[in-house]
Amino acid sequence: PVYRIGGDEFVALLQGTDSEHRREIGDQLKAGDTVIVLDSMKMEIPVVAPEDGTVASIDVAVGAAVETGDLLATLN
Repeated sequence: PVYRIGGDEFVALLQGTDSEHRREIGDQLKAGDTVIVLDSMKMEIPVVAPEDGTVASIDVAVGAAVETGDLLATLN
């Protein structure tokens, strides 16, 4: 996997670039909704909600480099 959920946090498991935000802070999510999209190794990788919830934070900017272990977003 390219990210993991630790509690309510999405954490990057590889390097890449944040290419797109599909949701904003406060948005309601259904399980499977894409929150952000990472580009890594010429692939677009959607970061999806594992369950229903609300976007609490998006911790990377579009176009920003993402390193292994970086916090990507949190859900409530």
